Amino acid sequence: MSLPNFPDPFHGLPSLNKTNTLLFLLASVGQEELALAHIMNAEGEKIQAAVAAFEKDCLTIEEVIAVNDNVNDVLKNVIKKEMLLQFKVENVIELFEKVEKC
Repeated sequence: MSLPNFPDPFHGLPSLNKTNTLLFLLASVGQEELALAHIMNAEGEKIQAAVAAFEKDCLTIEEVIAVNDNVNDVLKNVIKKEMLLQFKVENVIELFEKVEKC
């Protein structure tokens, strides 16, 4: 898994005019989306590992259900974060439209 690749905050930044600031905000949404994708992938791998362990009689059905419940809770939180990111994108778009009119 790779880490976000943002520019050094003190060297090489473009001028922080309104448009560039809004673009950085959109880029931050993209980085958060990438992080959420990694979380979702890890949860999928957790389910696969639990099913494989169940097939080898290493886990009981109750334990597999507990893993499933845990994954469900994590994905609910991912969905909540996705909704907040959608609000952020909508706000950035509104601000961008206001900047374009100026």
